[in-house]
Amino acid sequence: MGRFIGAIVIMAVLISCNSNMVKSEYRATDRGLWNKDDVLEFTFSEVDTVQPHDVFINVRNDETFPYNNLFLIAELNFPDGNTVTDTLEYEMALPDGTWLGKGYGSLKENKLWYKENIVFPDSGVYTLRVSHAMRKNGNVNGIINLEGITDVGFEIVKK
Repeated sequence: MGRFIGAIVIMAVLISCNSNMVKSEYRATDRGLWNKDDVLEFTFSEVDTVQPHDVFINVRNDETFPYNNLFLIAELNFPDGNTVTDTLEYEMALPDGTWLGKGYGSLKENKLWYKENIVFPDSGVYTLRVSHAMRKNGNVNGIINLEGITDVGFEIVKK
């Protein structure tokens, strides 16, 4: 009986491990408020320079997030000094207000596509900077403190 339980535990561990995961990291916002000047920075260096990867931006929000979409600015700095900057829009809720993402209760986690099938061409340190670019309709100035975003992160997965 003990061997049977041990085998089940080992199988569960092997199934739960994602061997394609290269890197995953999160940063918490300041008590669920993301200031427009707070640029969240992530660095990584040990990536395969031959194989393609998918990169995701992960966002956790709670029920105080007042919008159905999210605008982000993502800046990826390469070891050779090149920089790619993208303005991204993600849908966070359906038109009826139903939250997208996974999770129970008031916290939802959204895995948002950032780069698909990207090959990191150089060895060295890469830096990903993420900031929000939210504005109210008709306003030029951005929202100073975006409510309801509790954590922001990124994930790199081998194809």
